[in-house]
Amino acid sequence: MCRSIKTLRPPATPEVSEDDIRAAALQYVRKISGFRAPAAHNREVFEQAVDAVAAATHDLLAGLQVRGRSGAAAAGGGNGSARSTQTG
Repeated sequence: MCRSIKTLRPPATPEVSEDDIRAAALQYVRKISGFRAPAAHNREVFEQAVDAVAAATHDLLAGLQVRGRSGAAAAGGGNGSARSTQTG
């Protein structure tokens, strides 16, 4: 697996930014696709994949409960739990 993707879950990383999530998503898509930078004809699908992985990562971090803390508190925001319940 990608060794450059760091753990984003608290307490390993107490504050996670959108840039951290996007960087991890980009590394994942690069690893899976085998492309560091896609050709022009693959750029759109590559970027869509990065966006989807970033969104899934955000949802995962927002929903995780870390030692009695709610997912929203662990992710540093208050909207994570509401977002997770809407997507069902």
